[in-house]
Amino acid sequence: MTAVREHFKTTGFVLRTLSYSESDLIVSFYSHDFGKLKGIAKGAKRSKKRFANVFEPFSLTDIIFTRKSRDTLAFIESCDIVDHYDTIRANMEKTLIASYFIDLTDHFSPEGKKNEDIFRLLQDFLVLLGREKVSDSIVRFFEIRLLKLAGFEPALDHCVICRTSVTNGNAYFFNAGRGGITCSACARTQKNEQPISAGTLRTLLLGKDMDIDKIKLVTLTDSSATESRCLLTGFISHVLGREVKSWKVLEQVRRYCT
Repeated sequence: MTAVREHFKTTGFVLRTLSYSESDLIVSFYSHDFGKLKGIAKGAKRSKKRFANVFEPFSLTDIIFTRKSRDTLAFIESCDIVDHYDTIRANMEKTLIASYFIDLTDHFSPEGKKNEDIFRLLQDFLVLLGREKVSDSIVRFFEIRLLKLAGFEPALDHCVICRTSVTNGNAYFFNAGRGGITCSACARTQKNEQPISAGTLRTLLLGKDMDIDKIKLVTLTDSSATESRCLLTGFISHVLGREVKSWKVLEQVRRYCT
C-alpha cells in the first residue's frame, strides 16, 4: 500500500541549497515548526514563477511541503518570501555575518528537532543586524546564546575545577577541552589554555541573557573583543571538530579591507 503524502505549512530560514539535477534543488531550511528541514524543489532552477528569488541564504520564507514520513525528503510545493533582509544584503560585511549566523545554526541543529528558541534567536539577530551598525558584540552574543540553546554552553561564571566564582581582578584561563574556565590556582597554563580577563567573562555573561534591544549599548574594548572572539570561535571549532568556513571568509575579507 502506497503511503499518503501529508501537507504541511511552516515558516523557515533558507540555510543552504544544493543542485540536484539540471532543474532541481535540494534546499535546507531552519523552520519554526520542524527545526531543520530538507526538501527538494522540483524545477526550481527553471521556474521563474513558483520559486523566483526565494532560495537566497538567510531569506525568511513561508513554505508549503508534502512528505510521506519524518524520515523522507520533503517535496517543496511552494515557497514565498516573508523577509529578504535587503538592508543586510546591501552591506557586504553584514551579509557575511548573516551567512555566519546561518552556518552556525545549520551546524548546531540536528535535522527534524524543533527548537523555537533557536528560530527566534536567528530572527531577532537578523533584525538587529539589519538595523544597527556592525559590532563585535552582536556576533559574540549570537554565538554564546546559540551555544546555550544548543546545549553546549561553556562555563564562564566559575572555575570548572574548584568551582570558585569569577572575581574581578583575578586571572583566568579558558580550556575548550574542559568546556570552561579555570582560575589561576587550578590552571596548568598549557598551549590550549587561553588567558581571559574577568571583565571579558562578565561581559559575555551579561550578553548571554540581556534584552536584545540593549545589546547595541554594549561596546567591547579592543582587548575584550580579541579575547571573546578567540574564546568563542575556538570553542565552536572544538565542539564541531572543524572551523566554520563562513567565519574564515569573513575574517579574510575584513583583513583585505583594512
